[in-house]
Amino acid sequence: MRLAPYLRSSVLLGATLALVSCAGQAPQFANGTGMPTSLTPGSVSPTSNFGKSSGNVLLLVPLSGPLAPVGQVLVNAAKLVFPPGSSPALDIRDTGGTPAGAVSAAKAGLAAGDGIILGPLTAGETEAVAPIARQAGVNVLAFTNDSAVEAPGVWALGITPAQQVERVVQVAADSGHTQLAGLVPDTDFGRSLVQAMQKEAAVLGEPSPQVAYYGQDFSSINVAVRSLSDWDQRGAELVAETKAAQDEDTEAGLEKARELRSQQVAPPNFNALFIGATDANTLAEIANFLPYYDVSPPQVQMMGPTLWSNLATAMATQPALVGAIYAAPDPADAATFQAKYSASYGSAPPGIADIAFDAAALARLAASSGGYTTHVLTAPSGFTGTDGLMVLRPDGSVKRGLAVFSVATGQPGIVSPAPTKLGKP
Repeated sequence: MRLAPYLRSSVLLGATLALVSCAGQAPQFANGTGMPTSLTPGSVSPTSNFGKSSGNVLLLVPLSGPLAPVGQVLVNAAKLVFPPGSSPALDIRDTGGTPAGAVSAAKAGLAAGDGIILGPLTAGETEAVAPIARQAGVNVLAFTNDSAVEAPGVWALGITPAQQVERVVQVAADSGHTQLAGLVPDTDFGRSLVQAMQKEAAVLGEPSPQVAYYGQDFSSINVAVRSLSDWDQRGAELVAETKAAQDEDTEAGLEKARELRSQQVAPPNFNALFIGATDANTLAEIANFLPYYDVSPPQVQMMGPTLWSNLATAMATQPALVGAIYAAPDPADAATFQAKYSASYGSAPPGIADIAFDAAALARLAASSGGYTTHVLTAPSGFTGTDGLMVLRPDGSVKRGLAVFSVATGQPGIVSPAPTKLGKP
């Protein structure tokens, strides 16, 4: 079972989903509801008419099994958009967190006439549900951030590794850091990051990035950083000569050691490094190894995933990571949703709640704007949700407008604001 490799903190949850008009005007809201009132559909394409024009909204979530607490959060968020008595109504069905359970729940909801599917949570469940939804002519707004599930009629609404990498690489390239490298965990998430880096390197006209994968132990991280830095060619000989001169314990030897220490080690053959670590301990170990192998700012721009938004304060204590950048939603967009969720449930919205809220709001908006068809859902200017601008494309891909933050002493700062419009593919 593949679950999104991150569940973001509530500080990243955003405000109400709204249409971004083609003219760039402010979104329209119904009085007092916090819900958008109109939508300009996308241009006609061969798949534009796919999807139902009416029906209730099927919410597929795990309400039993180990993922049940996550499922309840998703339900809570969606109910803010579909309170009791709303039309269309929210049809909530338990997947048990398994592909088989998701298939059973989807069939039951579709048999009841539901017009769009929100969820399921994991990539495995989504892959199982997709052909059933396709056969029924129903679109799917899944909660996973695994872009492998994307296809016409199926959109992954989680912030994908590709979206994270694309945004920070763009910002790094603007400052001249275009030679990419990756230091990533030996996991599916790490490999997804590498695929995204390879794509961005091609866009920049640069060679495929150098990559080093690391395991969980200290030694593995050390080996990965040393290998990626090409330390044995760049600096190991100089360090050995310096040590040998110092070990002579003579005035001539000490003088030679001082001269050798003043020599500059050649920079690595990359100037932008994407670090895929998502926990504080691993980041701290990497931050110790990077300067030891002479991989440091400002020669090298450090970059990382969205989860760094939860770690930025701790990272600021590591000199090697100060100035590192990561892409994430602007937390300023979170106030409305956070307040609404907290008032309703007595606690701040955790983790993945924002994705369910955005999916529900988009479904309700579509219901009042022509139905749950691809023609409606792929409005070319997209929608502004809790995680910023989101554009659904007919091929199932999703473009996002994320802000880019820089790790700094104290609180991280925004170095590139979230865009209010996205260019055409």
